[in-house]
Amino acid sequence: MKNYFKFDELGTNYKREILGGLTTFLSMAYILAVNPAMLSLKDVPDLPDAMRMDAGAVFVATILASIVGCLFMGLIANYPIALAPGMGLNAFFAFTVVLTYGIPWQIGLTGVLFSGVIFALLTMSGWRETIINAIPFELKMAVSAGIGLFITFVGLKGAGIVAPSKATLVTIGNIHDPHVLLAVGGIVITVILMARKVPGSIFIGMVLTAIFGMVFGLIDPPKQIVSQIPSVEPTFGKAFEAFQNPGQLLTWHFVAVVLTFLFIDFFDTAGTLVAVANQAGFVKDNKLPRAGRALFADSLATMTGAVFGTSTTTSYIESSAGVAVGARTGFASVVTALCFALALFFSPLMAVVTSAVTAPALVIVGVLMVSNLSKIEWERFEIAVPAFLTMIMMPLTYSIATGIACGFIFYPITMIMAGRRKEIHPIMYVLFVVFVLYFIFVQHS
Repeated sequence: MKNYFKFDELGTNYKREILGGLTTFLSMAYILAVNPAMLSLKDVPDLPDAMRMDAGAVFVATILASIVGCLFMGLIANYPIALAPGMGLNAFFAFTVVLTYGIPWQIGLTGVLFSGVIFALLTMSGWRETIINAIPFELKMAVSAGIGLFITFVGLKGAGIVAPSKATLVTIGNIHDPHVLLAVGGIVITVILMARKVPGSIFIGMVLTAIFGMVFGLIDPPKQIVSQIPSVEPTFGKAFEAFQNPGQLLTWHFVAVVLTFLFIDFFDTAGTLVAVANQAGFVKDNKLPRAGRALFADSLATMTGAVFGTSTTTSYIESSAGVAVGARTGFASVVTALCFALALFFSPLMAVVTSAVTAPALVIVGVLMVSNLSKIEWERFEIAVPAFLTMIMMPLTYSIATGIACGFIFYPITMIMAGRRKEIHPIMYVLFVVFVLYFIFVQHS
């Protein structure tokens, strides 16, 4: 085992790897509660049941996708990087694909499956690097920051911290409502934990928020702690139903869904791999060893998740917490996978996960993603405009895809007018046309 994972070569041991795997799991365990709540649209009232995914099935699908991703990443790529359904991608699935576009969640899963297959093909062909290099760095950072703003807004809105207003569209919520106060308290607790650099701060913050909610009678205690594994039947294989009526896949909405899933996962995964690999000291001569295997682990986990019933699976930046305590090999990812497997038996605990409990996770993850704004050249107007529109249009239109489209349309325009035509990659012109057509046809479909 030590030889397979190259413990001696990478200067590690079982203790460090096990501790690293556990730390990574605790740092990202919040997804076990947030993802089912997000995809089942738990906090959106007055929705037909047909628009909601089964929370229990999503819980199991989330774990299975994570297990497959972590095992493949650990055993084949030998990286201490964990995978799970991505934040932002699940928000896009729930609030844009299902609520805004009105696409059935079954078709949404088909879109996730398609994006995973395309991702795998691009990775194996080498085209992935070409496309990544074609997208300006500043737009990549703006997309990340915009998603951060979007999921923060989703968290604040769901918890009632911000509320609708006829006069100003949004305003401060009823801060005298005990449920709102619980969410605010949870955010404060999590912020303090993060500031103190406590491992697993987001997960611990959610746990403490839920405990306070139960103590003060705001959340009903779970009826049991351990139970049988929920059935995955309500979502399993639903991604294939669309093939019975292929016509529903030949729409601009569906194309936009697939492209958005693919684009976000593209750069989320690349950014995480580079960041964690740099932290662990794996990058040599600006190259990442076994990058193809690591990227294929992502696409395989995405396809697995789509089949079982969850949104796109991606590499988690929280893996850096495990690396920080000593993880250096894929053995840590295997440990994280085992932790996810054990979590299958604790589904009753999901009953205590209300919007007040998930709000701290959404807000803090949003803060971490928005930090990418510092990497954008704001002094260059031709860069600032598309970056700003990409970022700001996501929360204002309640659509990640719309934000991406706005930024990618304005980028060639501002760059050409600034006399920087030669810096525009030909692929950006193709994307310009694609997103113009997206607005023309999506707005009238």
